[in-house]
Amino acid sequence: MEVRKERRSLSTEIVHEIRRVIPEFSRPLSGAFGASIQLGVETALQEFPDLVEGPGEPTAERLRIYRALGRGELVEGRSLDALQAAYRLGGRVAWRRYARVGRHTGMRPEEMVTLAEAIFAHIDVMVAASATGYTDAKTNLLGRQSAVDRRRHLRDLLLAGAPADRLEKASAAADWPLPRRLACVALGPPTEPGLAALRHRRPPESVLADLNREDAYLVLRDPAEDLQDSTLMNLLRDRASVIGPSVPPALAPDSLRWARTVRARLSADVLAKGPILCDQALPSVLLLGDGPLVELLGDRRLGVLGELTVKQRRRLETTLLAWLETNRGSAPQVAARLGVHPQTARQRLRRLHELFGPGLNDPEVHFELELALRGRYALDSFNRQV
Repeated sequence: MEVRKERRSLSTEIVHEIRRVIPEFSRPLSGAFGASIQLGVETALQEFPDLVEGPGEPTAERLRIYRALGRGELVEGRSLDALQAAYRLGGRVAWRRYARVGRHTGMRPEEMVTLAEAIFAHIDVMVAASATGYTDAKTNLLGRQSAVDRRRHLRDLLLAGAPADRLEKASAAADWPLPRRLACVALGPPTEPGLAALRHRRPPESVLADLNREDAYLVLRDPAEDLQDSTLMNLLRDRASVIGPSVPPALAPDSLRWARTVRARLSADVLAKGPILCDQALPSVLLLGDGPLVELLGDRRLGVLGELTVKQRRRLETTLLAWLETNRGSAPQVAARLGVHPQTARQRLRRLHELFGPGLNDPEVHFELELALRGRYALDSFNRQV
């Protein structure tokens, strides 16, 4: 049959059209991906003329190729839609070429009809074989992955900052719907009294966990609801935990990073009374994120207090912070905030103006002073939680 001579150039044309028209196949056809597409096209082009000359079912070997293409789509993380569209596009391109050759060579109309029917019937066979390959591969994959494996995979993707589409697929596979906001928890080692109990204690099903590492952590899908669970709360207390800020799923790595930063700065006594909630002290989380820089700012702006005793410096620092927080409030306002007599507040404010001079009239200085003071007492906001 004359159309056999067209196979090589037709194969090139079909691959070109598939890459041009179907976005999923627009990337360079290299490696196993490219080889599988090329093989699929060439196999189909071998079969079209054969089906006209001797109608019958495709060979087992050729069906295996189409099933392999279906499996490949699962590996690539796609549905079968793109592959089916490629099959049908390839069939149309092949038929246009065969019709043109048939007219030039005097192919009888009934032969052309038979060829057209064979092409489009065989496309359906290819689609069905690929669907079988795809389904079998998916079943095998899900069979190999236990529910624990799928949740572990989702957990790892969350903490790796994976793209939203990958998170959605993994969450569906793990039967763990992605929330609008979640929170990560930084855990310490188990306390000695809790070791026996921890052998039998696991987080609730809604919580993703990685407890088998030195810097263990949890992912809470619904922090407000999860923290009502007594088993989880006991685990959090046993592991001296810090609960990071509630964030969208895309920011899960940041939630864990902030929780670990805070945990590293808090004393063992404070952690033992936890769990600590970062959401209740976000400004302090920010300031603890770069302790050396905040300390440098404090040295520059609060250096004039360096000659005072620790007790004197503490009094003036808390008075200065109260004055800034009340928007340069009056002595009675500062006194009310500190719980001291207005005259005491007035004396301290006078002393502060003597030490800092005209700088206390500069808004930029106000901002830096408040940052420095809040940085020095950032840990206090966590201490007050317990």
